[in-house]
Amino acid sequence: MLAYLEKKRKLWYVLNIMSISKINFSDHWLERGIDKIYPSREDLDKFLDGGQKLKIYFGIDPTGNTLHIGHGTILLKLKELQKAGHEVIILIGDFTAMIGDPTGKLSSRLKLSSEEIKNNYKNYTNQIGQILDLNNTKFEFNSAWLNKLNFGDIIEIASEFTTAQMLERDMFEERIKKGEPIFIHEFLYPLMQGYDSVAMGVNAEIGASDQTFNMLFGRTMLKKKGQEKFVITTKLLIDSNGKKMGKTEGNMVTLEDTPEDMYGKIMSWSDDLMPLAFEICTSTPVEEVKEILAKNPRDAKMKLAKEIVATFKSVAEADQAEQDFIKKFQQKDIPEIIEEINITPGTLLRDILVDKNIIESKSEFRRLIESGAITTLPLKEKILDADTVITETTILKIGKKTFIKLIV
Repeated sequence: MLAYLEKKRKLWYVLNIMSISKINFSDHWLERGIDKIYPSREDLDKFLDGGQKLKIYFGIDPTGNTLHIGHGTILLKLKELQKAGHEVIILIGDFTAMIGDPTGKLSSRLKLSSEEIKNNYKNYTNQIGQILDLNNTKFEFNSAWLNKLNFGDIIEIASEFTTAQMLERDMFEERIKKGEPIFIHEFLYPLMQGYDSVAMGVNAEIGASDQTFNMLFGRTMLKKKGQEKFVITTKLLIDSNGKKMGKTEGNMVTLEDTPEDMYGKIMSWSDDLMPLAFEICTSTPVEEVKEILAKNPRDAKMKLAKEIVATFKSVAEADQAEQDFIKKFQQKDIPEIIEEINITPGTLLRDILVDKNIIESKSEFRRLIESGAITTLPLKEKILDADTVITETTILKIGKKTFIKLIV
């Protein structure tokens, strides 16, 4: 069975790539997980319809020693481009990491030493190699050209932009309102990132939407030289509070996580993150996602976790991670022997519990619901709706000691 699923997934991927190869970009590629395209999708389509190839880069500042799933979603997009014959460059920002990207920061970043930076990126190649074909991936380090700039060069680059352009950044406006300092070196960051595009002679850059400001600086520089640069921004994986799932927020799923850890972390995500996560972290078809999300949130999240682990690891490891998760939680929270009740799908929970003498009355049911005393297992999700219907096999804990399994 595992071999069949792996073969099916690979067949889907090959067919998808064949479609992309034929027209350079498929609608799937452009519409799934993409936030915006500069100057426009129409311009990009025209470029590709002419049979031209992208020389596209993704910049990563080594501010931590592991890449996370946010990086992974962009690497997956690059993998498709790579298969379609486009040139993919991974730029390690070993110089810009010393400046510190102010994006989204309401205070200045701490500067990193060159030794810290080297230690951070030493395992990046192995992590990136889990997704990209390293034989067809070019790696660059921006210290190679930024270290060579003299003060006159920097003045020349800076003269192309105004202070007003810099102050358009939301985080700078916020700092001004709060009386927080903005340091001159933070103004230099987007200039240096912009110069990366000039130094590498690229015609496209891809990155998360929070990098739009920085990426457009490179486009402006190249435009002044008579060259076009496409900027492709991807959707951010953000939690219910609008925070990125990344290093800074301390809630990241890393590419170095074991399949079991990856699965477990995803199961801790809030329910409202699931639609976006399905879109940008998996290849699950849109219609299938709708069907999954219409079901029990616990089961939907388990499907999400399994799909993500299968995407970044393998189908076999995803199956094992799911089994380990179920076993761990069931052994911890569910007695070995519990009462089982066969039910008709779509039956009201309160009717089941009263009719089967699990509880005495519907009044008692309301009290249990209001106090959050009825939970599903193994994920301990409280049932708070008095009109809950049971549509699938469900394990319930009622109060402190009552456990039942409703079998559909």
